[in-house]
Amino acid sequence: MNWDIYIKGFKSYLRLERSLSANTIEAYIRDIEKLVQYIDYFKLDLTPATVELKTLEDFIKWIYELGMSVNSQSRIISGIKAFYKYLMMEDILDASPAELLETPRIGRKLPDLLSLEEIDELIDAIDLSSKQGQRNKAIIETMYGCGLRVSELINLKISELFFDEDFIKVTGKGNKERLVPIGEEAQKFINIYLKEVRVHDNIQKGNQDVLFLNGRGGKLTRVMIFYIVKSLCEKIGLKKTISPHTFRHSFATHLMDGGADIRAVQEMLGHASITTTEIYTHLSREYLRDAILMHHPRYNGKWDTSPQPSPKERE
Repeated sequence: MNWDIYIKGFKSYLRLERSLSANTIEAYIRDIEKLVQYIDYFKLDLTPATVELKTLEDFIKWIYELGMSVNSQSRIISGIKAFYKYLMMEDILDASPAELLETPRIGRKLPDLLSLEEIDELIDAIDLSSKQGQRNKAIIETMYGCGLRVSELINLKISELFFDEDFIKVTGKGNKERLVPIGEEAQKFINIYLKEVRVHDNIQKGNQDVLFLNGRGGKLTRVMIFYIVKSLCEKIGLKKTISPHTFRHSFATHLMDGGADIRAVQEMLGHASITTTEIYTHLSREYLRDAILMHHPRYNGKWDTSPQPSPKERE
């Protein structure tokens, strides 16, 4: 069974029988194509008929490790289930391997974090003797130093670097643009990459303005960023569950730990709602504790448990 043939049929079914909008249909198709990408990447040689529940569970684990949110995972699972339901309706399959595929609970799970020492250790593990190493150092410094999503990182353009003003322009979710401060370290290693590595690349047509390129002069993929991070974690023996998105979580948490205003962090991360940013107040327990102990009127080096004067006695 050819995936393209059945994906095309699924697309027609969504348009003609379910009368879905063009945007919704494209979202469904992209989700199925992600599954096909996973199968191709790991050379699994599977057709829709030979995919099993274990394959789908491994796929969901893979997209989780790529940093996809629980909401995104749930949407993809919904798309896969709809695809297999269509195949059964057309009598192409007798049973759906997605029937028992569980949708992850949508909650506010606190993500794993990297300490400043662990980030330094990961960066120091990069082999700078290769041109990929110089690029990877610039990637990690930018991803952490600016708190970027992976999609924002791989789509970053040279024309969006405003180093004279210490800002970069980032295009986030919903094509919303924002200005994000960029530090000296990230600027330094981007400039090294541009002047000593990228200038020698044979750049593919259409990618001339893309900042970070693969060895063939094309744009990097999310998967490639994931494997850069994964290989560094293995190199230093880091046991935490780390993905590229972990650097964004760590960036925000370290800002909150340092006393940054939550509205400023919201702006830098490009969160539409401050509720999303508030998760980092839960992650910054040490900072919160210190703030309370330092500023609470009943704290003077220790909790003051002595009897307090009544309002009348204070007069």
